[in-house]
Amino acid sequence: MMRMSRYILVGMLFGLTMYKSEAVSWFRIFEMFHFQSFHMYGIIGSAVGLGILIVQWIKRARLRSLEGKEIIIPLKDKSWKRYIFGGFIFGLGWALTGACPGPMFVLLGSGYTVLVIYLLAAITGTFVYGLLRNKLPH
Repeated sequence: MMRMSRYILVGMLFGLTMYKSEAVSWFRIFEMFHFQSFHMYGIIGSAVGLGILIVQWIKRARLRSLEGKEIIIPLKDKSWKRYIFGGFIFGLGWALTGACPGPMFVLLGSGYTVLVIYLLAAITGTFVYGLLRNKLPH
């Protein structure tokens, strides 16, 4: 249980940060998709930028995991079709529900019980993808 507690703590910190920064607000997401506010673009852009810096730091410093193993990040496939198609489906779901997977859990934890429906739909979609994965062009 002690090993899992750090993941639970990080998840709670992530959820609190998402909630307090209004990144889970349907109105903020609506503003973003209508190009009415920079708020969400700033959050997403800073997360992407910080992610790039951290991944480069992990690769160059040859950092190790808590278990002592070297962290190896495999190269990404350069085909663009899969990212366009996947991004379109992800963005469509995000626009229709007003929440992407991370904020779904945050909103559910905040008491928005209607998100159970979205969460079940996301889990069903993931399950169906798992069934069809071998038949899809990757």
